[in-house]
Amino acid sequence: MYCVKCGVELRDSEKCCPLCGTPVFHPDVKQTKSVKPYSEFYPNDHKYNVRAFMIALTLICALPVLITMMIDIQINAMITWSGFVIGGVAILYVALILPWWFSRPNPVIFVPSTFAAVVLYLWYIEYMTGGHWFLTFAFPITAIAGLIVTAVVTLSKYLRRGYLFIYGGAIIAVGIYIMLIEFFVYITYDSVKFVMWSIYPFVVCLVIGALLIIVGANKPMKESLKRKFFI
Repeated sequence: MYCVKCGVELRDSEKCCPLCGTPVFHPDVKQTKSVKPYSEFYPNDHKYNVRAFMIALTLICALPVLITMMIDIQINAMITWSGFVIGGVAILYVALILPWWFSRPNPVIFVPSTFAAVVLYLWYIEYMTGGHWFLTFAFPITAIAGLIVTAVVTLSKYLRRGYLFIYGGAIIAVGIYIMLIEFFVYITYDSVKFVMWSIYPFVVCLVIGALLIIVGANKPMKESLKRKFFI
């Protein structure tokens, strides 16, 4: 016997589908008492299993940090190259592991937090290498990228409509961002010529973003695309 809605195989004892909840009825099959193929409830220790898994991941991330710090201090009597390992692991932890400590991680909080961690890491690299590229290149480029991504994530999360406007504006912002990358490269490195190569991807992004905005503003066109492409 199979569910008439989702097609999952059912036992004779099932009164409703365990997956979609559709009532089961077959005039030729009498329901009997037997063991159900699916458990009705999650185990009580589900939260504890998740927490134990997160603790294990945290210890795995801490292991290379401790090893590199011990080796670095033993050789150089201070933290030098191990700082790069610590920074890389910290970014990985903030971006991929830290949100899972929360039952409902909010991307509006964790996305800018990740970019903030990247900014601090880049500042540390400049500090350790003695470069002069953080304020004129790394910081503005990373900060602008963080603002664009955070804005898209925030609008997509809290607005129920207008996704075409959001994505169209984001694509146009990416085109402007590419032009800013070339500008910051030019003012940071004197040997680089300002050849305006970024105008070409900017025009492409502008056209695509404008088309999405036009489609979003044109209701008949938007409905036609939904029927054809299911979007």
